[in-house]
Amino acid sequence: MALAASAQLCAASSPSFFFFFHHTLFSRCSSSSSGCSRLQLKCCAGAALAIADGKKVLRKDRRLRLKCCAFAVASGNVTKVRDEEEEEDKGQRRAAAVVELWKWGREQGVVGLDVVKAVVVGKEEEEGEGLGLVAQRAIVQGEDVVSVPETLWINAAAIDDSVIAPFCQGLKTPWLRIALLLLHEKTNPNSRWRPYLDALPLALDSPLFWSNEELEELQGTQLLGSVAGYVDYVEKEFNKLFQDVIQANPQIFDPNVFTLEAFLWVFGILRSRTFVPLTGNDLALVPFADLVNHGARIREETASWVKKSTGLFWKAEKNTNMLVLRAPVNFLPGEQVLMQYGRSKSNGELALDYGFVEGHSMGSSIRESLSLTLEISETDRFADDKLDIAELNGLDRSVQFDLLRGQGPPDAMLTFLRLTSLTGADAFLLEALFRNSVWGHLSLPVSHDNEEAVCLTMLNGLQAALAGYSTTTEEDIDLLDRGGLSKRKEIAIVIRLGEKRVLQELQTWFEGRMAGLDSLEYYAERRLRDLGLVDDTGSMTPWVLCFLLP
Repeated sequence: MALAASAQLCAASSPSFFFFFHHTLFSRCSSSSSGCSRLQLKCCAGAALAIADGKKVLRKDRRLRLKCCAFAVASGNVTKVRDEEEEEDKGQRRAAAVVELWKWGREQGVVGLDVVKAVVVGKEEEEGEGLGLVAQRAIVQGEDVVSVPETLWINAAAIDDSVIAPFCQGLKTPWLRIALLLLHEKTNPNSRWRPYLDALPLALDSPLFWSNEELEELQGTQLLGSVAGYVDYVEKEFNKLFQDVIQANPQIFDPNVFTLEAFLWVFGILRSRTFVPLTGNDLALVPFADLVNHGARIREETASWVKKSTGLFWKAEKNTNMLVLRAPVNFLPGEQVLMQYGRSKSNGELALDYGFVEGHSMGSSIRESLSLTLEISETDRFADDKLDIAELNGLDRSVQFDLLRGQGPPDAMLTFLRLTSLTGADAFLLEALFRNSVWGHLSLPVSHDNEEAVCLTMLNGLQAALAGYSTTTEEDIDLLDRGGLSKRKEIAIVIRLGEKRVLQELQTWFEGRMAGLDSLEYYAERRLRDLGLVDDTGSMTPWVLCFLLP
C-alpha cells in the first residue's frame, strides 16, 4: 500500500516556475516497493501560485463526506452506528472482546500474552488511545514481547486460502485485496479471526472520518487538501472494484456490505495498524502486535515490528514466519508498552494515519513541517536548459522539499530556486560551457537581481499561504492554553498552528535575506577574487592597480 497525496497552496508570482505548498502523507513502503501510486491534487489553474480555498475543498467533497459516526461491519451487514448508540455498553463490550481475544491468541500459539495485557488507556471519548498493551512484569530493551505466527496474519497468503481468492487475482493493489478479505471475514460469524475482528475499533479519529463542521477547523491547511485527496482516491478505487468484482459477484460480495463507507473504514484501519516491514506488497494486519501505541518519549529508531523465521534453515518448508513486537526501551510493570511510529512523521501525517498529534503541551516542533514543491515552468524560455541542468544533478522538473520548523530553507531548495529564477544577464550560466559547474555556482548567490527574485517569489507565496488560514497564531495558542477542547478540534488547531509557524519562520528568513542583499557576495565578485583581481575585502589587488596606473 503506497500513496502520496498532496494539496498545493499557491499564489501568483514569478512566471518562470511553479511554487506549490503540499503535504506528502504516505511514507510506509520502502523506495524499492513496486506498485506505489502517487496522487496529486492540482489546485493551480493558470497562475504560477494560487491559494486552495479550504471551503471550496469542503464543498467539492461534501458528497463524499462521511458523518461523524462509526462504521461497523457486523457479521452479516455493514451498519452505520450513531455516536450515541456506539457509546452504550462500550466498556462491557470492549472488556468482553479483550477476554475472547486473549483466549483465542493463546489457543493459536501467540507467545508473550502473559507478559502484557490489553487495557483501555486514557479517556477514549476525549484523548485516549483505545486499547493498549501494559507490561505485567519488567521488560528490557530489545526483548521480544509478543510473537504472532503468520497463520494469524491477514495478508496475501490468507487471501490465497480464502473463497474470495479467485476474485482477487486481477487486483494489483495490495490493500484492496486485503480490504475484500477483511470485509468478507467480517460478514462471516464463523471467521477464524472473529475475536480479532470484534476487537477492532468501530470509530477512527483520522480526519478522513470528520464531519464537515470539524473539517472547517482545517481551513487553509495542507491536511484538508490531503483528506479530500484520499477520499477521492478511495472512491475511485472502490468504484472500479465495485464494477469489476463486487457487482459482478453479488453471491460472494453483498453490495449492501461492500460499500464505499466500509472500504474507507478498512483504509483507515490499514493505515493505522500496519508498520514496516509488513507494508507495501507485504502488507499485513497482525493481531496483538497492532495494539501497541505510539510513545512520544520513544527516541529510538530501531524497528519494533520484526519479522522472524523459526525452524531449521535446511527444512525451509517447515519454517514459520513470526511477527515479533520488540521492546524499544525498558518498561516497568504497569507501564504501557509503546513504540515510535516514526520520528520523521509530521503532525499532519500522524493525524491522517492514526488520528492523533503530538500536542502543543509537548513542544513538538520536530512534528511541525510542510512540504514545498518547486517546478520549472514549461513556459519558461529557458525551460529546456534548466531541466537539463536539474537532471544532470539528479533532479526533475518538479522537486519536493521538506520544510521543518527551526531549520530554515534547505540549501538544495535555494539552489533550485536560483536555477528557476535565472534570466536576463544571469542566463549566461545556462550555456553549455557551464553545464558541469553551474550547480556549484548556484549553491551561492548569483546576482542581486536573481537573489531578489527568489526572495520576492517566496515572500509572495508565503503571504498568500498564510492568508488562507481562518485564525492567527496567537488565537490558536490561546485556544490551546484555555483547554476544554474536543480531541478532534485540538488536532485541527495543533495542525494549523504548526503549519503557520513554519511559514512564518520562512517569511522571517526571506525578509532578513531581502534586507541583507547588498551585503552578499555574488558570482561576479567571487569570480574576480578567484582570478586574483580583488582581495577578500573586495578591493582590487596591488598588481591590478599597478597595471591600471599610467
